[in-house]
Amino acid sequence: MSRMKIDFGIDLGTTNSSIALMEKGNIKIFKTDTLKDTMPSCVYINKKGTMYVGDKAYNGMKSDKLNSMKEQNKMEQNSFIEFKRTMGTDKKYYSSNANKEFSSEDLSSEVLKMLKSFVTNENIEAVIITVPAKFTMNQKDATMRAAKLAGFSHIELLQEPVAASMAYGLSTDQKNGFWLVFDFGGGTFDAALLKVEDGIMKVIDTDGDNYIGGKNLDYAIVDEIIIPDLDKNFSIKSILSDNNKKEILRNAMKCFAEDIKIQMSFNEKYNLLTDLGEIPGKDDNGNEFEIDITITQKDLEHVLKPIFQKAIDICKELLKRNNLSNSDLNTMLFVGGPTYSPILRKMTEEQIIKPNTTIDPMTVVAKGAALHASTIDIKGTAKKTDKSKVQLELGYDSTTVEEEVFITIKHLKDKSENSPDQIFVELIRNDKAWSSGRKSVDQTGEIIEIRLNKGIANSFEIAVFDEKGTRLESQPNEITIIQGTKVGSATLPYHIGIEVLDKYSKELIFSSVKGLEKNNSIPAKGVLTGLRTLNSLRPGMKQDTIRIPIYQGEYAAEGTRAIDNEHIYDVIITGADINSFLPENSEVNFYLDIDQSETMSVIVEFPSLNFKHQISVPSDTKSKEIETSWLESQFIKAKQSLQMLESEGYCDRNETNAILDEIKELEVRFNQGKNDYDRKKDVLDSLKRVFKKIFKIQELSKWPKTEQELKDVLKHLKEVNDQYGNDKTNDAVRQIEEGVENITKNRNIKIAREMIENIRNLDFMIMDQGMGANLEIGLLLNCNENYNMIDWSNRNRARSLIDEGIRIANTNPTKEQLRPIVMELFKLMPAGRGSGFGDGVWEGILSGGK
Repeated sequence: MSRMKIDFGIDLGTTNSSIALMEKGNIKIFKTDTLKDTMPSCVYINKKGTMYVGDKAYNGMKSDKLNSMKEQNKMEQNSFIEFKRTMGTDKKYYSSNANKEFSSEDLSSEVLKMLKSFVTNENIEAVIITVPAKFTMNQKDATMRAAKLAGFSHIELLQEPVAASMAYGLSTDQKNGFWLVFDFGGGTFDAALLKVEDGIMKVIDTDGDNYIGGKNLDYAIVDEIIIPDLDKNFSIKSILSDNNKKEILRNAMKCFAEDIKIQMSFNEKYNLLTDLGEIPGKDDNGNEFEIDITITQKDLEHVLKPIFQKAIDICKELLKRNNLSNSDLNTMLFVGGPTYSPILRKMTEEQIIKPNTTIDPMTVVAKGAALHASTIDIKGTAKKTDKSKVQLELGYDSTTVEEEVFITIKHLKDKSENSPDQIFVELIRNDKAWSSGRKSVDQTGEIIEIRLNKGIANSFEIAVFDEKGTRLESQPNEITIIQGTKVGSATLPYHIGIEVLDKYSKELIFSSVKGLEKNNSIPAKGVLTGLRTLNSLRPGMKQDTIRIPIYQGEYAAEGTRAIDNEHIYDVIITGADINSFLPENSEVNFYLDIDQSETMSVIVEFPSLNFKHQISVPSDTKSKEIETSWLESQFIKAKQSLQMLESEGYCDRNETNAILDEIKELEVRFNQGKNDYDRKKDVLDSLKRVFKKIFKIQELSKWPKTEQELKDVLKHLKEVNDQYGNDKTNDAVRQIEEGVENITKNRNIKIAREMIENIRNLDFMIMDQGMGANLEIGLLLNCNENYNMIDWSNRNRARSLIDEGIRIANTNPTKEQLRPIVMELFKLMPAGRGSGFGDGVWEGILSGGK
């Protein structure tokens, strides 16, 4: 059939995927080729080069992994799963049977093609695909590329927790309160906090971890149960000491770990028993491998509890920063296969609330995607018009909390062939219990009021007749309106910001773009003004560049080191892009727009040149594989940073010891799979969080020195004000004293540094108005005396200004003659770059004089 809405929703999961359709008010999950609701997100290529996807591929994968143990020096691979975890990277999967490399999006596209094949009565061109809430821009771009490779012409992305909450919202009578979506999938973990008012759902905050999921559970079972058992009963030292052989063994044992995980979701204990010869290869003494382990819930709890605890801690922190307690939650929805685990269910009930298990955690995301798809119009080339049918234009809200709504209908006669001048339209609800009756509709339009059944998706047949009562085919011929639930705008899961040089710490830090902070609704527009260039640009010179790195940062990313956040793209402007010379320290304004699909466009403005440069951020960027040796160096760097903090004595040893334990735990995970691409990404992601904690302690350790400097400048200000001040400056000093008291209580380094600069500005102005030109002369002489000790941004210019100032000083000048020279000198100093004395809040206070 020809569709005007997208209708189809796909849950493209790390380990399992499914496809659903909204049809006549009901959600239909398409059965796979093995008559299941979900299909393994697995690709296998046999020796003939034939590709299989789904259950056949999964069965082939188990044999493929085990067979790789025959020749333990080879890492040949022909089966692939969990490639979603490397979406947006340059990771390549080589198949020896196909003699070809595949990217993550290549493999994902094969999964999407297979899902599409389960729909046999039409060719799908438009689709909603779900993604984890914590997916980065690069990962979302890769998902879009995979969908295009699969032949979809119109694609929209939907966050998985939002999809799940939509499906639940339609099935529940709870239309108010706070919901927590606990989405523990095969490869990622998402937590989404929603506020629901009268059925209208709004995502107020999200968190998660792109490297916590069922895969971590599987490898934890491999590393802590299966391999130790093999090591106990067989001689495998040569395998464990060789990273390649060890990785082959871990991959081969993962299938057995999955069996344990699944069986222990429904049983108190499980005996894993393999037949002799089932596991190919021999140990160091020539013995064939076999496994005979009995696992209890207690054994499994010891292994899995730390991973589940990370997910629970993320949820607890999410509630805490939104000033909510466990009792404030009305429901906690479980999504994903691992949520069947009785260990997880017990832990969440003890630490948060009893989880809601009324929805199927395996299909709820696909159902929600289909629900959302039924509300989205197909746009662009994917929307095909059949001119042989009566063309209608309908205006209505696809989701509503009202029970009676209005629909506008227009007859698009110019887009219909052989359409009569007069038509009559009747809307018939799918339960046949209500119809609108026939209404005359022309090209100016008609308004029809319709009634909705409460708490369901209401489907309406659109019946069109001519004046003789003959039924005519129309497009569209049906609509769906969901009553009882409504989702607000999608929100940004990260802060979007740029790298800037902090003028106090001299660190390259993350600065959020105003309007693009985490949890803002999208589409959104952001702006940063008043930035300054660190170098000049000569027109036409490509080697002259200004680089503006764009990052996305998590909660509390503001002011952290830029490199500890996720890099998106570098905006680079060269001399070839501008029309005239741009001096160093020129003002730059930065504008960044994000559309509904989170595609970015940037405008960089240079006000002094009256020039704007527009850039579309490309959607094909990929992160590169992490060098193992570099990652090892980061562990050393993190430990050294902690040692330095402890030696300075300004930190809490309990806090640094906890971070050191975290680093050691990461090292264990890293050493278990040094060559694993995904493991390295996981470890780096966690290390970035560690460095943020260290950076925070480093900043706090600077507080004693900053506090003393704050007290010293305040003391000097009061002395100067006593000598040269007036009523207005007295009021300003009193305000500053109150501000310093609050800053001291909160120990905010950044605000303290800003206050120190403001105090110095005021100090300078008070002296300036009381001392005439003597102040400027004294400053010039001081600059001359300490010239070689100051890190001037332009040493030649500074020397020239000092010489000129001293020459003028010998002519008995006024302060107005020397002021421009002194102000320009201060701009050339490191602490004064970008702000001149006399700027800011005190200018108006002091302008009246005594």
